[in-house]
Amino acid sequence: MTRYAKPTELEQALALLGEGSWRILAGGTDFYPALGNRPLRENVLDINGLSALRGIAETDSHWSIGSRTTWTDLIGHELPPAFDALKQAAREVGSQQIQNVASIAGNLCNASPAADGAPALMVLGSEVELRSAASTRYLPLEAFILGNRRTALQPNEMVTAIRVPKAAATGRSAFVKLGARRYLVISIAMAAARFVIENGIVAEASIAVGSCSAVAVRLAGLESLLLGKSVRELPDIVRDASIDELSPIDDVRGTALYRRDAAREIVRRAMLSATGLDSAEVAAGMVA
Repeated sequence: MTRYAKPTELEQALALLGEGSWRILAGGTDFYPALGNRPLRENVLDINGLSALRGIAETDSHWSIGSRTTWTDLIGHELPPAFDALKQAAREVGSQQIQNVASIAGNLCNASPAADGAPALMVLGSEVELRSAASTRYLPLEAFILGNRRTALQPNEMVTAIRVPKAAATGRSAFVKLGARRYLVISIAMAAARFVIENGIVAEASIAVGSCSAVAVRLAGLESLLLGKSVRELPDIVRDASIDELSPIDDVRGTALYRRDAAREIVRRAMLSATGLDSAEVAAGMVA
């Protein structure tokens, strides 16, 4: 017989996780569609009563986004410009109705290669807070999402927050998504970029691409090429750089070759937006 529990205190939820196998229900926007016509045969731990897990807080060292925080919550919260890519990604998560209930942590735990939040959180150096009744541990987002629908979450753990170090919440960022239509679409490719520019020179560069590999990935090779360069050199560097970190596949939304070419273009667009370069100037040859 399956069990259903809806605790109102985090300690209660963690204790239940330590007693048996549970499937965690947060926003439910992925939970119910995944069931299809199948009967529910798992114990359900409904965490929608855990108010402590919803909201965004600032400390001396980091920003903390509670695991139940919705995309709408994020969009409405005042945050530094480095979070602009994450807010832009939030507006791409399904419909407004979905954004109102879907949780940010749920987007990560679902571990889809096309998870809209992953690239934008990666360029912020985000880490995932995992708690059990006995301990708390922190994993970089890249170490948490292991593959398609696979995470490092243990059976007795739940995600309680996503943390963004203050050191990475600097500069400006942008997010670009490519899909077959404008709204309610699974992406063909998407990119997030965060840059810190000092006196026209790149002091920090963080770039991540989603939907072009089993998990979203940072383009470490391209990032290193951009460091120390004048912003006006960036479009040419992006155009010529190899992006070997990507391993796109052929599917109904696009071929691997198309995805690779598209990824380069949307990386360029995200970079132009994050650095303040105007794409019209680039097209006119004013930036080289």
